[in-house]
Amino acid sequence: MPREAELVDRLRAAGCVFAEDEARLLLAAADEPDALEQLVVRRIAGEPLEQVLGWAEFGGMRLHVEPGVFVPRRRTEYLAEVAAELASERAVAAGGARPVVVDLCCGVGAIGAMIADVAGPVDLVAADLDPAAVRAARRNLEPRGARVFEGDLFDALPRDLRARVDVLAVNAPYVPTDEIALMPPEARDHEARIALDGGGDGLDVHRRVAASAALWLAPGGSLVIETSERQAATAARLMRQGALVPRIMHDDDATLVVGRLRSAG
Repeated sequence: MPREAELVDRLRAAGCVFAEDEARLLLAAADEPDALEQLVVRRIAGEPLEQVLGWAEFGGMRLHVEPGVFVPRRRTEYLAEVAAELASERAVAAGGARPVVVDLCCGVGAIGAMIADVAGPVDLVAADLDPAAVRAARRNLEPRGARVFEGDLFDALPRDLRARVDVLAVNAPYVPTDEIALMPPEARDHEARIALDGGGDGLDVHRRVAASAALWLAPGGSLVIETSERQAATAARLMRQGALVPRIMHDDDATLVVGRLRSAG
């Protein structure tokens, strides 16, 4: 096995900013020189470290990741935290009944997994259009009692969820098409395009979600969606057009728009 210092030098030469940390993780992931070399070659070629290792850390969890899938970002932990808090509030309001939570555009299921772990018992459903992401999500979420479906947004969901969803958590793509080329090569070359490309202004999928969310939310239920600071006002307007009451929330490096469906009466 190569010495750690040699591996650090190779990774640093390839542009890996956190070469020391990556070297330790790669060494821990391989038990023989040939296996390690295969991992190192993939990383040096620009593949995301998480795809090389086969896992990503999110909210203190280690989640399965497959090659080519969208790697969950740390900033999205804020979305999961807010969604989990809303789910807990719904459970209390319902006298402890399990809230219905949907992780839409779920990727590997990071948001749903964190909600399930933080909010307590929930009826969790997740869906994504990317088959590789769905495979990973099933590995991450089915042990948590979730149901995971493959399909295009709400078309993938069971019809009996209409008007029953307490929390709809969505990490839809919001990078404008013309800005994909400006993304780091790790993302633009190794993650599914459908998980990145949000159309002309980045909000094509947000429009579709906001237009239909009210049909799926229970009275008083909430849609929580991640966006950029510059897009937040437009995303909020889309929610108002979809009969939701929006509010914009910010964390250190994340922006959310939360839209609530008014309660009956």
